[in-house]
Amino acid sequence: MTMGTRVYLARLAALPVFDPNGDRVGRVRDAVVRLRTTNRPPQIVGLIAEMALRRRIFLPIGRVTSMDADAVVLSTGTLNLRRFEKRQNELLVLEDLLDRRVTVLPEDGNGPGTAGTVVDVGMDLNRNNEWLVTRIAVRQHTGRLARRGHVYQAEYERVKGLIGPTDTQGTSNLIALLEQMRPADMANALQDLPSARRNEVAEALSDRTLADVLEELPEHDQVEILIRLDRERAADVLERMDPDDAADLLAELPKAEQAVLLDLMEPEEAAPVRQLMNYRPGTAGSVMTSEPVIMTPDATVAEALARIREPELSPVVAAQVFVARAPSATPSGKYLGMAHFQRLLREPPAAILGGLVETDIDPLSPETDLTEITRRMATYDMVAMPVVDNAYRLVGAVTVDDVLDHSLPRDWRDRDKDDTDTAILPRATR
Repeated sequence: MTMGTRVYLARLAALPVFDPNGDRVGRVRDAVVRLRTTNRPPQIVGLIAEMALRRRIFLPIGRVTSMDADAVVLSTGTLNLRRFEKRQNELLVLEDLLDRRVTVLPEDGNGPGTAGTVVDVGMDLNRNNEWLVTRIAVRQHTGRLARRGHVYQAEYERVKGLIGPTDTQGTSNLIALLEQMRPADMANALQDLPSARRNEVAEALSDRTLADVLEELPEHDQVEILIRLDRERAADVLERMDPDDAADLLAELPKAEQAVLLDLMEPEEAAPVRQLMNYRPGTAGSVMTSEPVIMTPDATVAEALARIREPELSPVVAAQVFVARAPSATPSGKYLGMAHFQRLLREPPAAILGGLVETDIDPLSPETDLTEITRRMATYDMVAMPVVDNAYRLVGAVTVDDVLDHSLPRDWRDRDKDDTDTAILPRATR
């Protein structure tokens, strides 16, 4: 993909965008198609880039100097930093056109068309320096469950059903693009979809992926998606969420629905969620994770390092090992101390954890409030702190992301809330 050649727009998704000085502006999230009153092909008028703080902005296509397989480069650093809003005569390629079921007419115009699904949209630069939709990549419908149809290109004029209302838009190609993103970026992209489309995509995601995405969505979006799933599926997704996030989500539902979903969850998955829901809101017990890394004092440094290397652990959870007597699940045996991963890296692999734990930082109580948690974590430069019960058993750990999630405004993840332009770059009109 270079300037002056045909560009397929789905291939631009998630590419970084740079200004002329090589500074990164954001990442490509979609392309804007302007419909025309005649039968002429639609015009690509710009790209949508996502910047820091999840702000989506419009990049006029005329300010793009290059598009290749690695990056999109702009001709200027002067940008309009107002949040992008789609106009009445515009469509978004990935959101509105990808996965549409269309009919491709024969090249000679005779005979019935061939059914297929849109997998990409190609644009070409014409003599007037306009980027027009000229080619559509379509996967043919074979009617055979065990075999996927081949992908071919067709001129825009031969593709019927691409523009206009549709109730036959699938999700497979959009999901393939979304799954290349981090869960937070995927959640951000889902927020930009119409409600019906968002629910369709969410339903098609795997339980594990949907659980990761729900943890990054505003609470009202979490609830909307969860209640549209059948209850068995909703329970499966809750099982794959971190217990503290599952507890927070369930707390937004009516009591009767909470009880039904908890009963449908596997007992060993539901138990920590039930326990977290018993703690008073705004306390260590209500925000902690009940699944920190716990090792017994006779474990070795090598065993601890192997444990924190497990890919499913988040960075803040993997940053330290908590040492307690058996059992090693919460509530554990007597809590003994903790060891940061940097300390583990400095010790011989055969060293025993019980001989190197830090014991000079008092653990939190489940009733410690957020203000006190924040103060103590800041005082000791901690990314996680242990939480113990009256019997000094480890019941969980509060991580810095737990504190941030519950200290920020409730709507901080919400893309629809009012915000002001805080950009440093000069502003230009669209």
